[in-house]
Amino acid sequence: MALIWSCWWYALHVPLSRNLNLLTIVGGVLLAFPAAWIGRKMLDLHRTIAQAAWITTFVHCALGLFLAIPLIRAIATHEDWLGATIPPAIGLALVVVSGMAFLLVVANLALKGLGAPFFIALSRKLAADWMYAWTRNPMVLAGLALLLSLGIWFRSAFFLLWTLALFAPALLFFVKVFEERELEIRFGASYLAYKSRTPMLFPRRPRH
Repeated sequence: MALIWSCWWYALHVPLSRNLNLLTIVGGVLLAFPAAWIGRKMLDLHRTIAQAAWITTFVHCALGLFLAIPLIRAIATHEDWLGATIPPAIGLALVVVSGMAFLLVVANLALKGLGAPFFIALSRKLAADWMYAWTRNPMVLAGLALLLSLGIWFRSAFFLLWTLALFAPALLFFVKVFEERELEIRFGASYLAYKSRTPMLFPRRPRH
């Protein structure tokens, strides 16, 4: 974890040319696709709970580089990609609302799943209550809403396009291809039942 944090700090502070920065922002996210796919293949070969936990830790660490570093660079250099004309006050209001929603989901996962986002701490229980009763991935939904809000606040058409066309597909690919399989291994029938009654992303009133 210390190594990943060091990479984040370096990504935030290292000066890059415009072209190299663009390559990092775009190319880094593209690496998330094979990372998730390889992780899925490893899960299919090693279907025990203990092995799934180790594989998940490594995949999460990989995505901590392939998704987080491009995100850090995109936020840090957003002024290079100005283009939208939406009043920044609207964007700031959306950032506050979506940011609060994201923090509520993190608290929901901590209290109901006894875990934290990505490699910080794998959930020890299946979180299926509160916000997780409406959608299986409220953190993904809130996170993407926060990124879009940031793009509006930054007045950056490029940031919005990057989020919708590249970052969101990479994150959803990881969830569908790797994370759902990993949760099936760790939580078994309880996750399958939860999956059958709860939508993947867009919220729906919980079924009882």
